[in-house]
Amino acid sequence: MFKGVFTALITPFKNGQVDDDALGRLIEFQIQGGISGLVPCGTTGESATLSHAEHRHVIEICLRLVDGRVPVIAGTGSNSTAETIELTRFAQQAGATGALLITPYYNKPTQEGLFRHYQTVADAVDLPLVLYNVPSRTGVDMLPDTVARLAEHEHIVAIKEATANMERASIILQRCAGRITLLSGDDATFLPFLAIGGEGVISVSTNIAPDQMVALWRHFCEGDMVASRRSHAQLLEINRLLFCETNPIPVKAAAAMMGLCGPEIRLPLTPLADSCREPLRQAMLRIGLSAAG
Repeated sequence: MFKGVFTALITPFKNGQVDDDALGRLIEFQIQGGISGLVPCGTTGESATLSHAEHRHVIEICLRLVDGRVPVIAGTGSNSTAETIELTRFAQQAGATGALLITPYYNKPTQEGLFRHYQTVADAVDLPLVLYNVPSRTGVDMLPDTVARLAEHEHIVAIKEATANMERASIILQRCAGRITLLSGDDATFLPFLAIGGEGVISVSTNIAPDQMVALWRHFCEGDMVASRRSHAQLLEINRLLFCETNPIPVKAAAAMMGLCGPEIRLPLTPLADSCREPLRQAMLRIGLSAAG
């Protein structure tokens, strides 16, 4: 159902509040860049430090400003099943196209616990759901067999697999037999992910370089492997540097350099270290992005 290049949207802040004006600029920049859809309130959107009211506000603003031009997959996951249902129901009522649900973090459920968590949420809503597996951040890894069990549910339509493991992605595809769409959660391995059967990405890099990531996708879809490999090579450095510190610290700094938003980020995350700033700025300039520093 969800295919192509989706942006894991940053949440801009100003004086401790969500900056609605900057959010509007970011959304327009993404849509003009040709992205397939937007994903607000995910990890890159600092969802862990948004209040429930802010979470709802960002989803509502995004839906209003997008105005149906592209799909909006709202991040509504939590380590509480009840809270996940509450946020997902809100996203459904607000008009979101779908919801992205991270694996419950910190409490480290078993595979059976993961299955029951997602199954319970899927039973409680009438909305397309995207599973999100990123064990490096959550401390729990959703295994292919669990994904395959969940893929039987009519509301579970895709998975954002962020392990950067092509063998893992291939096994998920094999076990799910076309029942769900496989989306990459790792920008640097987007091209090899497509090569093994993935059908899109939920990307951090597109916050600042939507044109370039969309070009890679389009070249691949057109069968132009030379051009898609060229795009992949051009993006390698920036994809690496956008993870020189914990996401979304670098991408938020980069967006601020471009004048898309302010640099404000919420504790416990901190502003980008000076040692990373200049290499990031230079890498941005090398791929044609404005970067004031």
